[in-house]
Amino acid sequence: MTASPNNQEIVAPSSDYQGYLLEPFGPIGIIAHTANESFVRQVNDILYEKRLKRKNERINPYVDSAGYLRKDYQIQTNIVRFTTGEGKVTLNQTVRGHDLFIISDVLSHQATFPIFSEEHNTSPDDHFRDLLRIIMASSGKARRINVIMPFLYEGRQDNRQSRESLDCAAMLQQLYNLGVANLIIFDPHDPRIVNAVPLMGIEMPKSAFKAISTLIAVNPSLKIDRDSMMVVSPDESGISRAIFYSSLMGAPLGIFYRHRDYSVRVEGEHPIKELRFLGEPIEGRDVLIIDDMINSGKTMINTATVMHENGAKNIYCIAPFGLFTDGIDAMQDAVDKGIIKQVLCTNLIYRKPELLNAPWYVDVNMTPFVARLIDAINVDESLGALINPSCKISDLLNQIRIGELFE
Repeated sequence: MTASPNNQEIVAPSSDYQGYLLEPFGPIGIIAHTANESFVRQVNDILYEKRLKRKNERINPYVDSAGYLRKDYQIQTNIVRFTTGEGKVTLNQTVRGHDLFIISDVLSHQATFPIFSEEHNTSPDDHFRDLLRIIMASSGKARRINVIMPFLYEGRQDNRQSRESLDCAAMLQQLYNLGVANLIIFDPHDPRIVNAVPLMGIEMPKSAFKAISTLIAVNPSLKIDRDSMMVVSPDESGISRAIFYSSLMGAPLGIFYRHRDYSVRVEGEHPIKELRFLGEPIEGRDVLIIDDMINSGKTMINTATVMHENGAKNIYCIAPFGLFTDGIDAMQDAVDKGIIKQVLCTNLIYRKPELLNAPWYVDVNMTPFVARLIDAINVDESLGALINPSCKISDLLNQIRIGELFE
């Protein structure tokens, strides 16, 4: 037993260490910079319900501390655009002493603003400048500034070739120099980019558990074993991601080797000269194609087409981010031809209405996970088990296999 600040009895768990018994760093404040309003509202509501339950159960000595439990953790801001395209940010509420979490979706391209009387879609560059403005408006007032940027801005420009700019490293250094304490990014293109800011707190949670659990929930008859399934990486750069899925699911791994022509760029990418598949025979197997994002969809479709031609049973495409920069027509065509069965992407970024309405698209809900992250970081709880989903995935698959034994 222990006592709360107002001398009420607290029932403490028996474990030696419980993260939720730690003192909050400060009252939580959430700023929804460009993020989907519905997404942030769900995160807010889940966080409130978690803390309300904790308060009712009296298992935390800090549940009565100022700002611990609030119906609305959101801090309202106003992003002003001048007709020249320049901008500024105003905080509509105090952030003094708050543990501030800025949720920034740099791919929220549906937002527009006027430049010289013409409407322009807000680009990732525009969103990043506004993020810097929010940070500058909060600096010296908020007790700590954390940025949740699910899709890492300039994450694909993580290395330099020839006379190219090194944008991602420069961006991370800007955030660090402005005083950002923690940066949370999901499934980055290349995790090694964090070496650009070795003194900054950077967490890189995976969406794998939610993706696998959602896949199983919408396909309950799906068999996950070495004879029935194969995990495929569409190129050699994503092999570590596919190995993660393959090893946990107990399914063989297949890899596509893409011989690219690095002497030229076509639409920002090096064209593929040759495509080879390395792996076991796939005939009669379900196939999971794993990538970090679906940009135009060409990579997924080309990979799935080869799998389909070689006798794959059902093909599922899984990626944390569904950008579909060229629209969904090509993917719809692949589905209509029976090449692809389903596409699963998270709700961490903006998705076009036509994508959300497509019958073959499955949205992976990450709001409970983001709420749990904010709750844990606020009390400086260890994030190891939360960020690495290996045990949760293994437990889930073991439960399914045990259930199959008793059918």
